[in-house]
Amino acid sequence: MIKNGHHTSSEQGIESGAKQGDLACSPEKRKRSVRVWCDGCYDMVHYGHSNQLRQAKAMGDYLIVGVHTDEEISKHKGPPVFTQAERYKMVRAIKWVDEIVEGAPYVTTLDTLDKYNSDFCVHGDDITLTVDGKDTYAEVKREGRYRECRRTQGVSTTDLVGRMLLMTKTHHSNIDNSDYQQHTDNFGKGPKGHSPWTGVSQFLQTSQKIIQFASGQEAQPGDTIIYVAGAFDLFHIGHVDFLETVYKQAERPYVIVGLHFDQEVNRYKGKNYPIMNIHERTLSVLACRYVSEVVIGAPYAVGKDLLDHFKVDLVCHGKTEVFPDRDTADPYAEPKKRGIFRTVDSGNGLTTDDIVQRIIKNRLLFEARNQKKEAKEIAVFEAMKSQAEGEQAGDTAQAAQ
Repeated sequence: MIKNGHHTSSEQGIESGAKQGDLACSPEKRKRSVRVWCDGCYDMVHYGHSNQLRQAKAMGDYLIVGVHTDEEISKHKGPPVFTQAERYKMVRAIKWVDEIVEGAPYVTTLDTLDKYNSDFCVHGDDITLTVDGKDTYAEVKREGRYRECRRTQGVSTTDLVGRMLLMTKTHHSNIDNSDYQQHTDNFGKGPKGHSPWTGVSQFLQTSQKIIQFASGQEAQPGDTIIYVAGAFDLFHIGHVDFLETVYKQAERPYVIVGLHFDQEVNRYKGKNYPIMNIHERTLSVLACRYVSEVVIGAPYAVGKDLLDHFKVDLVCHGKTEVFPDRDTADPYAEPKKRGIFRTVDSGNGLTTDDIVQRIIKNRLLFEARNQKKEAKEIAVFEAMKSQAEGEQAGDTAQAAQ
């Protein structure tokens, strides 16, 4: 069981990417709200994106997130998986975000920061390049209005695309299998080798990571405790719309999400599901502003013990199919018997299957996009490496004189 909620802006950790002196401001300086700017594509939003925004929020008080248009992304990177309207809504649902700017420019400038009264911008410790291979943050870096946070290891849009095309049940637990290695070659490696910023690495869950995502707010007297359960795999806009609808079922909702273990999800969904393992799905759900608490490895049948333990007032399910339990029983029999079961319609029928079909339909397009992206990154990395080696050689020669 993981309790969720919003972190305060005082939360600091080694992952924030800021120097201790930058964060330990005097009381006088802290009187003024520090406004932080982030921007990006935020396509196929995953817990890596959420972790970046969490770290950025910890560096200030108010987080503004600029999201690029489909046209801008197509120009510089290739076609996005999700539409701009879907991406705007996904970013709004992340609990650390205070405001979003639709149609933010792809290249971050001082004019943009000033327009939105932002003190500085924050980006991960990878590199973002324009169509002609230039660093999109060059100007703000030069002017000292740039901060860096750590990129989340073990997840990337590149990797998720590969997983969706990998038809094996073991991809989320065995990174060494040959099929998985083949997809890393196709999606995380260009013709001239690996980029240090793009590719596949294994995600390792830690208790510290869960604590960073969940603040532990308890249900209060007068709250309506609402329980929902499912896979919530590849957390997407369909899930967000459903959880927002559930959240609106009460004046003071306390939404608990029960996540099924990987084996259970594969039992009722089959194929190569879940695409994300239980640890990844936990962080994705915890980042959603409509969720109060997460139960990791919830029982498939919503029974008496669960309902009594959490003092559940309402159980909700969407319009998607309800698969029977192993014994063919209705998993919602008990809440229906108690008269606390409700089917809600979010108006969004998007499913994880639909997203997979989007990827499969455009497989060659996404392969080309990822290889082009990596080729640009390798060129920049090699140039940076040569420059650093040249400076080091110059320092050595000067010291020898």
